[in-house]
Amino acid sequence: MNLRKAEISDIDTICRIISEAQAQMARLGIDQWQNGYPDRSAIEADILRGVGAVLCTENGEVVAYCAVIFDEEPTYARIDNGKWLTDNDSQYVVVHRLAVADKFKKQGIATDFMRRVEGVAIEREYDSFRIDTHHDNRYMHSLCARLGFIRCGVI
Repeated sequence: MNLRKAEISDIDTICRIISEAQAQMARLGIDQWQNGYPDRSAIEADILRGVGAVLCTENGEVVAYCAVIFDEEPTYARIDNGKWLTDNDSQYVVVHRLAVADKFKKQGIATDFMRRVEGVAIEREYDSFRIDTHHDNRYMHSLCARLGFIRCGVI
């Protein structure tokens, strides 16, 4: 597998992957991503901002997408019912909109993606991850737990 920046030419594939994730959440009764977000314009904005990332097979097939942000996330300035493990002055990487193509689910792709992002964060000397997800998104909660993340609070 190969982690790289998403390109505009990837947008149709990424939108299909997001659509598959939206459909899965709907089937599971999770109302996350059920209002049209993230849509094509959100993905395009990620790519143009340079934060869209894709995980690809060795032959270049895009199998997963997420936004990987190495800038401050204004949403994380305030946390309720808890506190961050590092203060807001420390550098942290943010992961948003993680989705895996249906035909690649249950193959460890999300774990691999997150480990690769972690490697980039370590190379850049970032000392913290920050991730938020819907309270009913058991897949993301499970992934975060397997990776050793600690729930810090509510944003």
